[in-house]
Amino acid sequence: MYMFISALPVATVIAVLLAGWRSLHAAALGVAVALLVIALAFAQPASTWLAAGMHWAPVLLEVLLIVAGGLLLSEVLRESGAQKALADWLLARAGSGTGAVLLVVHGITPFAESVTGFGVGVTIGIPLLAHFGLSPRKVVLIGLLGLCAVPWGSMGPGTLVAATMAGLPFKELGQASALVSVIPFVITGMAAAALASAPGRRWPALLQGLLSGLLLTAAVALVNTLAGTAPAGALGALLVVGWHLLRLRVSRADADKPPLSAPGRRALAAYALLLGGVLAAAALLRTLELPATWHGLASPGLWLLVAAVFFTRGRPARPSLAKVWRSWLQVAPVTALFIVLGVLMAVSGMAAQLAQALARSGPLYLLAAPFVGALGGFVTGSNTGANAMFAATQAEIAQALGAPLLPFMAVHNVSASLLLMASPGKVEMAVQLLAQGAAQRRWVQQSVLMLDLAAVALMGVLNWSWARA
Repeated sequence: MYMFISALPVATVIAVLLAGWRSLHAAALGVAVALLVIALAFAQPASTWLAAGMHWAPVLLEVLLIVAGGLLLSEVLRESGAQKALADWLLARAGSGTGAVLLVVHGITPFAESVTGFGVGVTIGIPLLAHFGLSPRKVVLIGLLGLCAVPWGSMGPGTLVAATMAGLPFKELGQASALVSVIPFVITGMAAAALASAPGRRWPALLQGLLSGLLLTAAVALVNTLAGTAPAGALGALLVVGWHLLRLRVSRADADKPPLSAPGRRALAAYALLLGGVLAAAALLRTLELPATWHGLASPGLWLLVAAVFFTRGRPARPSLAKVWRSWLQVAPVTALFIVLGVLMAVSGMAAQLAQALARSGPLYLLAAPFVGALGGFVTGSNTGANAMFAATQAEIAQALGAPLLPFMAVHNVSASLLLMASPGKVEMAVQLLAQGAAQRRWVQQSVLMLDLAAVALMGVLNWSWARA
């Protein structure tokens, strides 16, 4: 009985999304069902809810600011033609088609996401993909596939939460997560390659996607070993960018290629300011050991706004601001409601009850465990939120089942990250970045969810194989 009602909020959301409901309505219904379940069976003292509110309110505010900054930067770069100039420059050096798409999916988007997090990589990847001659729904889906390295998003706070709750070293969990990530890296690469391939070129494209996924796995694992977990995603993705650019150079000399235009150079400068600002501010906070109240100085939300203002020199066009405001009103409420749903389930005990009930299936839970982690990522839209919900409980279950803790938690961590690309908040953000994207919302949601669930199922098999070895 308790398992059924614990799963009811999330099951309701998934059901109505598959039935074609809008993300906002599905999220609101999920919150309403969660509140009803809490009132019936999971009531908590007011002090518990107050403490949770004080803890999560700054996180929620930061996420909403990041969404606003990402939409603003994307729009001002699009209106100025800078995104097109940058895309044309990349195409001239990387060719077009499958190779250029993989450069974005396994290079540019994971790099941006690893440095900033919260889906910012999508706001950079999708506008570039929009100039690659693909249909709008393919652009949105491929853009979301770039969120394949989320365990290292924002320099890995979600992985750190999982490591702390499970009593594992941060670097070791990062390394194990890098090896497990071969499954989502290969699946996203092959899916993106298939979507971008020309007729009659499907098999060579799939091979390119496979090799790109293996390369990203090796690069992230290598950097994790040499430099630690926090920078592994960003530096590993940079290695992949360099490899793709070298491999995809066209035959004519560089002198024959058009140089990057002034708007494109300004776009690169804005990106450099964004990424450099986040890294420098974070390093300064660590060096000076400033209190948590100063965390906002290193927030991607702040530096996205700074980069947008830098690009426009403080004079964004009014149509840009109006469009950004309309898009933000589409994305922000969905994102906020799903975070609230995740908090309600975690604080009330519904999340722990659901995992513990599933654990009663015994060794079969090894197959189901990745789906529990994935559920947390889907609901919260955050690897940190998913690990806050489930990591401690998952670690307890692994120990009770006698499963090796490190690989079990690595599978959980990667699964908890993977369904972020299918979470309604991220899908809503992605479709709003493209003029014709909103019309493709249902197809994109269903397609990315099916790909993710296939990857999670394979990680369940991997989990079972390790435990039974």
